[in-house]
Amino acid sequence: MSVEVETSEGVDESEKKNSGISEKENHTRMADLSELLKEGTKEAHDQAENTQFVKDFLKGNIKKELFKLATTALYFTYSALEEEMDRNKDHPGFAPLYFPVELHRKEALTKDMEYFFGDNWEERTRCSEATQKYVERIHYIGHHEPELLVAHAYTRYMGDLSGGQVLKKVAQRALKLPSTGEGTQFYLFENVDNAQQFKQFYRARMNALDLNLKTKERIVEEANKAFQYNIQIFNELDQAGSALARKTMEDGLPVHDGKGDVGKCPYYAAQQDKGALEGSRCPVRTAMAMLRKPSLQFLLAASVALAAGLLAWYYM
Repeated sequence: MSVEVETSEGVDESEKKNSGISEKENHTRMADLSELLKEGTKEAHDQAENTQFVKDFLKGNIKKELFKLATTALYFTYSALEEEMDRNKDHPGFAPLYFPVELHRKEALTKDMEYFFGDNWEERTRCSEATQKYVERIHYIGHHEPELLVAHAYTRYMGDLSGGQVLKKVAQRALKLPSTGEGTQFYLFENVDNAQQFKQFYRARMNALDLNLKTKERIVEEANKAFQYNIQIFNELDQAGSALARKTMEDGLPVHDGKGDVGKCPYYAAQQDKGALEGSRCPVRTAMAMLRKPSLQFLLAASVALAAGLLAWYYM
């Protein structure tokens, strides 16, 4: 009898324990996917925001050539993402988040590419190494794990509807782009009247997806991967920016590259209030470079000697 009691008590304790685990799992399972993504990607999001490229961009320290490279990376990324979204528009794990009219960016990016590169832009551009890795990942999950497209759609579109609007104003001001939107069509969501309300609606759709806990965890993990792919692209762009800065070196004399104190170049300092900086070259740099040529150095030395001789004769 004592054995039966012990067994009975053991079963009761086990049931209580299992009940506690089940309640915890149920609570986690019922947690909103949007909240899980927000909390689960916070660190990666902060890392992306603190890359040098993003920090420079927000300060307006960006050259047009570098902005063109960034636009190119976006074009290839969204081309892949929206191709896979179209392919999986009826998949139950993604269909509620399919908003091609409101969100898709490929058409807008095509206009931006035409603006920056001309009609033959497809012949003049290519997918960078870091972007290609991101593109390949998107195509992979589109074919093998379509439910994970949620992670990439969330990472990209929610950011575009938020910080993207800030970047649009920065780009227009720093690069003197037209206020009418040429070159920044990517940031214009013509079919979204209220970005904040649409984001709330989008999150509600995410939370209504019929997903188990394991799938939600995989989506959060994939979103972190998406941030890492974006960070790699940002770092690649930062390296490209450094390379562009090096190309501005002539005969060892640096030209102001848009970063730091513009007053370091006397010409830029004098002209910055006259709106004459766009497409201009620094004559101070040009003059100094020319003075390094032996023939000009000889002429300058001869001129100085002649001037010195005339002054000596005048004061005799």
